[in-house]
Amino acid sequence: MIILRNISKAYHAQAKSIEALRDINLHVAPGEIFGIIGKSGAGKSTLIRCVNLLEKPTQGQVIVHGEELTALPLADLRKARRKIGMIFQYFNLLSTRTVYDNIAFPLELAGLKKSARAAIIDPLLELTGLSDKKNAFPAQLSGGQKQRVAIARALAPQPHVLLCDEATSALDPETTHSILQLLKNIRDRMNVTILLITHEMSVIKACCDRVGILEQGHLIEDNEVGEFFAYPKTEIAKNFIFSSLPQTLPPAISQYLLPTATSDTHPVLRLRFLPDTATQPIISQLINQFGLGINILQGNVEYVKKHAMGVMLVAVSGEKNALHSGMQHLKNIGVDAEVIGHVPNDIIPFT
Repeated sequence: MIILRNISKAYHAQAKSIEALRDINLHVAPGEIFGIIGKSGAGKSTLIRCVNLLEKPTQGQVIVHGEELTALPLADLRKARRKIGMIFQYFNLLSTRTVYDNIAFPLELAGLKKSARAAIIDPLLELTGLSDKKNAFPAQLSGGQKQRVAIARALAPQPHVLLCDEATSALDPETTHSILQLLKNIRDRMNVTILLITHEMSVIKACCDRVGILEQGHLIEDNEVGEFFAYPKTEIAKNFIFSSLPQTLPPAISQYLLPTATSDTHPVLRLRFLPDTATQPIISQLINQFGLGINILQGNVEYVKKHAMGVMLVAVSGEKNALHSGMQHLKNIGVDAEVIGHVPNDIIPFT
């Protein structure tokens, strides 16, 4: 449905050239929800704007629904864009138009008669849960309702593809969840292919089938979501994965955390584990094999597409050599163990 071949994009300013995208190859299958994640400045917005040629690639081919957009004359490109919907972070609604009239706007531009517009808009109002808001103005809506209007407006021309540019970044977690569920429902009921960009791994977990990571303009990973979480190929991927899991010390302990060890402190470890080790008796091994004392301070295990992953914060007591051996054992079995600080012995009990 969406094919990017050898896409690069460079910006030129003051005799300098800045490469935003570098030789991107991407295939999004029909009916798929594909998420692109990356840090700020990675090239995410540039990539998604290249799909509908709001940004023209410096080189490469963009093919959407079997049509090579990069080869089309301007008039044909405008026609092709009508089948590519786009929603944004800040909604971009027309403040002087009602919900109904905002959704109708692209249909008016296309020349549809009033009755034909109604036949499209009324089902979209129902799909997006806005039937009781059809006569409201944007100022009377919540952030989530505004985004639903933007989604309905993007769907009004009955596109093959929906592009989502940080569509949930301005919303609270509960509203974000409802919008992501709506996008999945739209994909299932309308068979729309969705490409979304985000900097939040929770968005990828909640609704995507596949995910790609952008880093400095390069697509460094591209995988099915479950496989991505189970077997990340890069350190950047691991950091994104674990960023979505709670891993904060309780305030009663964190206030005493010291950067270096002294004779009357013990270490606090962050243990990060992926499917191969998530269900192993790691704590029991450290206690029984290495004679260490373990106090679990915080822990969380999640399942993504049946793959387990987790983070645990533990305080450890024991001989220095035993601790070193235990850390080496964790490394050998694939657990990422990091000393995040040291806490005085009288703060965390072990007996």
